Amino acid sequence: MTSMLAPQADRVMAIGEWEERWHEGRIGFHQLQVHKMLETHIEKVLAGRTGVRFFFPLCGKAVDMKWLADMGHSVVGVEISEKGIKEFFTENNMTYSEEDVPALPGAKVYKGVERNISLYQCDLFNFSSAIGGQFGAIWDRGSLVAINPQDREKYAALITSLMAKDCRYLLDTLLYNPELYAGPPFLVPDEQVQSLFGNSCNIEFLESADAFTERHRGWGLDYLTEHVHLLTLKNN
Repeated sequence: MTSMLAPQADRVMAIGEWEERWHEGRIGFHQLQVHKMLETHIEKVLAGRTGVRFFFPLCGKAVDMKWLADMGHSVVGVEISEKGIKEFFTENNMTYSEEDVPALPGAKVYKGVERNISLYQCDLFNFSSAIGGQFGAIWDRGSLVAINPQDREKYAALITSLMAKDCRYLLDTLLYNPELYAGPPFLVPDEQVQSLFGNSCNIEFLESADAFTERHRGWGLDYLTEHVHLLTLKNN
């Protein structure tokens, strides 16, 4: 596995680069519809529960957040781009308030008025359960695959610390030939999901799908496969 990850091991995207992408509108990762993997597996994530607190790491302006809030769930997201957060509310015709976060100098939280959605504008690694509490569900699409590969251990520790006992964590990963494309999004093989989360979580593999499009051909790739996993905390 190490050799498979080697081509991307040292690749680093500075936070400023992500903000620049938003500023320039280079956000090909944004989807206009609710993600089909979330739609397909939502019952598994909810497991009969109502009013679940969902966490969206690196949320961007994902329409999935409104979809869940419309169902009566609450959503907390973290995103570095103020532009992305504001566009989420305006594009969904929602009003919001803007507040400082006393525990996080420089951070702001934007709260929806019509729906229970709170989006924190800050570095994800500065967020914690002390600030946002713990969650009954996490939808990780474009987050683990977006962070710098060398930060994955730190990321896994943060995510598991945000999981309430009954949390159901839906994780979306991508497989492709890393010799052909430097990322992001980065390659996250199943073995790495296991090594990152296997000690603390039960990992259920849910689905594999061909996600290859002309856009990916433009990156120089010849295949792109999407894997979806459901993680739950082991009873300790």
